[in-house]
Amino acid sequence: MFAYTPLIVIFPLFGFLFLGLFGSKIRNEKLLGFIGSGTVGLSFVLGSLIFFNMLGLEPEQRRQSVVLFSWLSPFTGTTNSFQVNVAYQIDQLSILMTLVVTGVGFLIHVYSIGYMHGDRGFWRFFAYLNLFIFAMLNLVLADNFLLMFLGWEGVGLCSYLLIGFWYEKKFTGDAAKKAFVVNRIGDFGFILGMLLIFSTFGSLNFSTVFSGASLLSIGNTTVLWIALLLFVGAVGKSAQIPLYIWLPDAMAGPTPVSALIHAATMVTAGVYMVARCSILYALAPIALHLIAVIGVVTAIYAATIGLVQNDIKKVLAYSTISQLGYMFLAMGVAAFGAGIFHLMTHAFFKALLFLGSGAVIHAMH
Repeated sequence: MFAYTPLIVIFPLFGFLFLGLFGSKIRNEKLLGFIGSGTVGLSFVLGSLIFFNMLGLEPEQRRQSVVLFSWLSPFTGTTNSFQVNVAYQIDQLSILMTLVVTGVGFLIHVYSIGYMHGDRGFWRFFAYLNLFIFAMLNLVLADNFLLMFLGWEGVGLCSYLLIGFWYEKKFTGDAAKKAFVVNRIGDFGFILGMLLIFSTFGSLNFSTVFSGASLLSIGNTTVLWIALLLFVGAVGKSAQIPLYIWLPDAMAGPTPVSALIHAATMVTAGVYMVARCSILYALAPIALHLIAVIGVVTAIYAATIGLVQNDIKKVLAYSTISQLGYMFLAMGVAAFGAGIFHLMTHAFFKALLFLGSGAVIHAMH
């Protein structure tokens, strides 16, 4: 069953390519919506089958890595050991994130069929949504930091495309550019962290890096810097102080985009990354303390701003920033399981809140 893991990622990619190439020629909105939603639905069904298959295995057998193809490999005759595969890792954490992304993502796709009815960019919207899901699945299923970073940048690109979807309006274009630029600040920290990881462990594969890190002592200076640099990326992607400023403006896009970005995909990427690198953070208690402080300050600060908003979607946006602060607080006190549990529950209730707000906005238009 694990061998079919790459199909989870390939289905949304197929939807994006089909809709991107032929969507403008199809006038039937229901057909376009069926294709866009169906590809994500297939990924959810396959992810569910793999999940139930995992339940029958012993805990030590639940982690599998499936190599699709070799991406970067050493040149012949050189001593360079840098090698990266396009490979997907299935374990308890990645399958949970996969089910959240595809499950909530599928419902948002179905909702979008009615919400975007009559929009001249209907086909383009579903193509972007499929690309968003493809990028996020690469992020959560990757078995190495470079493939994770590819998905990391992919969701950043898709957020730019979707927040600025109604590009003829100036404020949506400005909001999209703001989200793109602020996230690049965090991504620079992620890149530096990856370079330091490779120079320290000689690899970007999770299994190699984490097994090497387990041999180091708690408080190791290099691991501390790696943890801090990776967290800079998480601060940008998951909208924590001081890089939270892009998320409220992301409301400029269509409501299903807000639900997708705020609930199941982009903003949860930073929390997932910290949980994935829990071994590194366990060796860097100073970094954990910093994460906890930033989390609790963000949770309180964003909630107080949300109290005085009069835009229904901005209230929910600041609520999201606050809830993400709680998740990082859990990570900062090494309660990684609790943080991921809240991530999962938040994906459902915040998606419902945003979709409900979209129904109110339509009714009051």
